[in-house]
Amino acid sequence: MDVVLIAGLWLDASAWAAVAPALEGLGHHPVALTLPGQGDGDTSATLDDQLRAVVGAVDAAPGPTLVVGHSAAATLAWMAADARPDKVARVVMIGGFPSGNGDAYNDSFPVVDGAIPFPGWDAFENSDVADLDEAHRSAIEARVVAVPETVAKGVVHLGDERRFDVPVTVVCPEFSPAQAREWIDCGALPELRRARRVEFADIDSGHWPMFSRPVELAELLGDAADT
Repeated sequence: MDVVLIAGLWLDASAWAAVAPALEGLGHHPVALTLPGQGDGDTSATLDDQLRAVVGAVDAAPGPTLVVGHSAAATLAWMAADARPDKVARVVMIGGFPSGNGDAYNDSFPVVDGAIPFPGWDAFENSDVADLDEAHRSAIEARVVAVPETVAKGVVHLGDERRFDVPVTVVCPEFSPAQAREWIDCGALPELRRARRVEFADIDSGHWPMFSRPVELAELLGDAADT
């Protein structure tokens, strides 16, 4: 199966460099995306541009696709399911949850000169970064790029109720499956509360398992693709 891989804020396709070969070894075809405005030098890119890139990858696949969104990109993956509910076989959300229709994509970080730079490690909780040694942190820092404000503050548009029929796997890194279930049940994640099939996969990592646990993450993605 084609597995479309979308990294969260500040990262491009290279974030999946250690995951992709492991996925190939499991018999799948990884398609790691560098999103507009997130590694291609386009400072005028918008959230709609990023969605078009994801949908383009889904459309290019010969059959059903698994769409994987990390962190903020969980929303992009869900938007792709909304845009192509008959083509997206499953959505995997790693350490993130989808925003709702009319919400901002992710406007929780400071804007500097029209862009959102990587805020540094102090901006994250210990559970997010505790598993990242200096080598991991250096590898991430070498990849990060500022994200255009027009992406982060872009408005999420969802309109096809068939998205709720698309199965979802929530990969739980810095939080537990029990916590994720609680957030869904209490109504904090309305999109997932309406989803008809939500499953959970635990991984003992922080927020960036593609760097700290790439093979284990690939195995979880392979399991999701095979389901």
